[in-house]
Amino acid sequence: MNVPSSRQMRRWQRVIIGIDPGTNVMGYGVLGLASRTPEVIDLGAIKFKATESHYLRLRRIHESVLRLVEQFLPDEMAIEAPFFGKNVQSMLKLGRAQGVAMVAALSRDVPITEYEPRKIKMAITGNGAASKEQVQEMLRRILKIEREALPAELDASDALAVALTHYYESARPQKTAGPHSWKEFVARNPDKVR
Repeated sequence: MNVPSSRQMRRWQRVIIGIDPGTNVMGYGVLGLASRTPEVIDLGAIKFKATESHYLRLRRIHESVLRLVEQFLPDEMAIEAPFFGKNVQSMLKLGRAQGVAMVAALSRDVPITEYEPRKIKMAITGNGAASKEQVQEMLRRILKIEREALPAELDASDALAVALTHYYESARPQKTAGPHSWKEFVARNPDKVR
């Protein structure tokens, strides 16, 4: 995709960056909103050298997220929560990668929202057990992305999916926690009850 200049970035009233953290590959997807329809600004995947130490890769994740934040100036970041698998060591590494990405965004005052993989799949495909390929295909259709413009790494479409999920979730009207009984209503509103 053609990366827009900072002048072109002003076109959008709101920018959401999605991150799919990983210590081998980190996906990112950036959505812009100038109207009610989100547009893809950029998406891609950053690969880290498997020969580097885990700690050096964490540093590279931090630097990469900072670069993305400074380039796209997002209003919000949506990040995929680690998937709880059977391998504890993998979970620890993934959690560290997520934490480093979050710290990079927070250092630039970008608010973060975390989404579970199942919730992302449900928001995009309507099926919480959808495959990564199904998520990518639905994104392609929803956001009208040319097939050739999609990176080969599914981490990029996963990141775009988390950004779109955040858009959907933040566009929903918020439920107000009303009283659950008359007794609670009276307790909250003594001036309205005689």
